[in-house]
Amino acid sequence: MGKIYVVGIGPGDRLMMTMQAREALDRSDVIAGYKTYTDLIREEYPDREFYENGMKGETERCRKCIGYAKEGRTVALICSGDPGVYGMASPLLLIAQQEGFDEIEIIPGVTAALSGAAVLGAPLGHDFCVISLSDLLTPWEQIEKRLLCAAEGDFCIAIYNPSSSRRADHLRKACEILLTRLPADTACGYVRNIGREGTQRKVCLLKELAREETDMFTTVFIGNSQTKISGGKLITPRGYRL
Repeated sequence: MGKIYVVGIGPGDRLMMTMQAREALDRSDVIAGYKTYTDLIREEYPDREFYENGMKGETERCRKCIGYAKEGRTVALICSGDPGVYGMASPLLLIAQQEGFDEIEIIPGVTAALSGAAVLGAPLGHDFCVISLSDLLTPWEQIEKRLLCAAEGDFCIAIYNPSSSRRADHLRKACEILLTRLPADTACGYVRNIGREGTQRKVCLLKELAREETDMFTTVFIGNSQTKISGGKLITPRGYRL
């Protein structure tokens, strides 16, 4: 039997990949992943075999990796950010159990909530939650409930997958939901293409956020009742007396 590493490669910048992730890639015979992510590291590993497919190919990707490993090969299944945060760790572990394969190691990476927060300042300085607006696998009614509960709990919120060509109005709908519980002047911000060429950042208010253009490569941050915009930074205090 071989082995599978499920590797979080971070936001895309090679400097933001952990040493543990790089060592796992160095030890692997095959690197598998969604094509957008394999393209980020292909030039660094010209002698490796790559397996890649597109969106909705996740289960096929997992089974292919298990097949390689059963042949005695070492495989790196890569994910953007962290493999345990909307990544491939969960489906791979479940499918591997079905296949009777357990030589798997999860390699954490820097998820977009953390790398995006660093670009904006310190928006997640206190309790926070992460919510995806993609309703591909989660009913919108469940997403709406989570948004309401996060707002009522005064959590800072990191929003993944705010919109796409198929879900162009999802961020607007989310803002309308949040505005039923949060003040219109709640401090917010977003970062697009974190750690990649063309990184963009902006801070704004919740009443303005719905009009902003976002996509699948944008991470949105909604502050709590204490979050403020100061010096162009989004800052959530922890409660220290300063």
